[in-house]
Amino acid sequence: MLYLKPNWPAPTQIKAFTTTRSGWSRNVHEPHNQVNQSLEKLLDLPSSPLWLKQEHTAIALEAIPQHVEKIGDASFTKQHNHVCIVETADCLPILICNKQASMVAAIHAGWRGLSNHIIETTLDAIQQSPNDLLVWLGPAIGPQHFEVGEDVYDAFTSSHPHSSIAFTPHHPGKWLANLYLLARMRLQARGVNQIYGGEYCTHTQADLFFSYRRDKGITGRMASVIWIA
Repeated sequence: MLYLKPNWPAPTQIKAFTTTRSGWSRNVHEPHNQVNQSLEKLLDLPSSPLWLKQEHTAIALEAIPQHVEKIGDASFTKQHNHVCIVETADCLPILICNKQASMVAAIHAGWRGLSNHIIETTLDAIQQSPNDLLVWLGPAIGPQHFEVGEDVYDAFTSSHPHSSIAFTPHHPGKWLANLYLLARMRLQARGVNQIYGGEYCTHTQADLFFSYRRDKGITGRMASVIWIA
């Protein structure tokens, strides 16, 4: 399997994919322009992806050439053939479109991004009715393998006490965190309820995915892309 296609009721004009480790990868030290061609060929992209410099921020940028390689962890566009892209290797890629096929967005959502409100910032930027939005949660580390400390638990529960249901006590001072559930809760809190995906685990499905934790930081990245054809 070279890539995944979201299982969601998106309009036919919406094109979305996540690569697998056998389909495409990028070493963190490789410049994006060195891997553009292979990704474009694999997914038949209409243009070069609008890459971001991901730093677990709450910055959402419009996917325009002027923002290529700018610091940000989400991009969005209403333009045809502008390819939004995020890279992950345990963090959660979130792809969004509306039912009218007039807007798409891609979010890089690790625990830092989620706690920094990257979902909320993106929803504010795209200015769409929650009832019109479709969301796909791509492959991320599963809730049985994402061990975190008190700092992560506190980052969520101090401002959103209900987030505690996404954490399972594991060892003293350690929790198992459910990234998928944390993202769903943030989306649902903003009225977004048509949410799909969330069934993969990058840590355990080594044949399909890179995993930063499983591979102890020495690993490639998967790409999640979305555009309006």
